[in-house]
Amino acid sequence: MRRLNTAGLTTALAGAMLLTSCATYTGQTQSPDDPNRTRNNALIGAGIGAVAGLLSGGDATERRQRAMVGAGVGGLAGGAVGAYQDRQEAELRRQTQGTGIQVDREGDVIKLNLPDGVTFDFGKADLKPQFYPALNNVARTLAEYDQTMVEVSGHTDSVGSDAVNQRLSEQRASSVGNYLIGQGLLRQRFEIVGFGKNRPVADNSTEQGRALNRRVEIRVIPLQS
Repeated sequence: MRRLNTAGLTTALAGAMLLTSCATYTGQTQSPDDPNRTRNNALIGAGIGAVAGLLSGGDATERRQRAMVGAGVGGLAGGAVGAYQDRQEAELRRQTQGTGIQVDREGDVIKLNLPDGVTFDFGKADLKPQFYPALNNVARTLAEYDQTMVEVSGHTDSVGSDAVNQRLSEQRASSVGNYLIGQGLLRQRFEIVGFGKNRPVADNSTEQGRALNRRVEIRVIPLQS
């Protein structure tokens, strides 16, 4: 199999992301309660997701780190990471209590699971208006603990075609990611991507399992110096 020129691919993808962002920015301020907000911004998130899906995990993380340093956000010293994430985890748990968002911890990474039943209508990618307050609380916490990178990923069950599931996962990730960015968070912190049905967490042969697989995940990763 012919090997690709990684440096050239990375440069081309970065350029494509820049063009996508420029093409979709309108210069208009949208209300955070506007139900059309995520639809209007979906292409921006899709452009970011396209790059994230093609770069390796290490390359994507390094790219985000460079972007954040360029934006003036410093990293955490090694010994301070755990305590910083402990405080952020406790605040996220407090802010999301009773909203349906599940908060978990994987080492120094905080993971928020947004089940589709409370976030979206079936088969749709527009955020439910009643879910805005929950995301506003998440955004406020992420703004306070700004020495972190944020990965937003969309996931589906196995029902339907690969193409439909991939598109839906990307659109839902974009809806969540762009809503959070719209609350004033730095875009450089974010990686937004859809994985379709490729990363199930439960058995797709049961309705309960399929419901668990239909989700958006937010991973909050400390920026280390």
